[in-house]
Amino acid sequence: MGQPQKVGQQQATFRAMQEGTPEDWAAISSHFKEFSHGLPERILTHLKLLDGDYGGFPIDRLQHSLQTATRAHRDGQDEEYVVCALLHDIGDTLGSFNHPDIAAAILKPFVSPENLWMVEKHGVFQGYYFFHHLGMDRHLRDQFKDHPLYQRTAEFCALYDATAFDPDYEAEPLSFFEPMLRRVFARPKQSIYTAVIEA
Repeated sequence: MGQPQKVGQQQATFRAMQEGTPEDWAAISSHFKEFSHGLPERILTHLKLLDGDYGGFPIDRLQHSLQTATRAHRDGQDEEYVVCALLHDIGDTLGSFNHPDIAAAILKPFVSPENLWMVEKHGVFQGYYFFHHLGMDRHLRDQFKDHPLYQRTAEFCALYDATAFDPDYEAEPLSFFEPMLRRVFARPKQSIYTAVIEA
């Protein structure tokens, strides 16, 4: 599932899924287990792509991510929340028009519904601070004003995301957050593939 086969490794022999056998899927499942364990490393590698990518902002996107996570950590937020803060903009490279959806998709199996909603909606909430400068409605977030997580998401943006563009702020390095990220991504909380991992 995405990882090149090594010489001598067992692999499926079908040419179409309809032809698959239990032996084929046992081989695929064994590779999936190994590949899934490498997810934290792949996420860290992708985060590093944000290094040097300014997009016109005062700091690059990696520093913005580190500042957001550092501010959340120093404010006493729990580990899962801090990891969400770290990854909230990881979708900027591939999801230029929907980056929160990319981050949410990565995080979905591993985080609480509350943290997931916060990440998924942070883009429209963050817009309160700049949409009006682009001829957009800064109050677009108010479509969610009756949602129980409205205030939580507004606070994430106000306290951590919107303030994390300071060239003079001393954020923790990515290595500081690696152990947290690895713990959060160690095992999915909800996934249709959980049974495969646990087998």
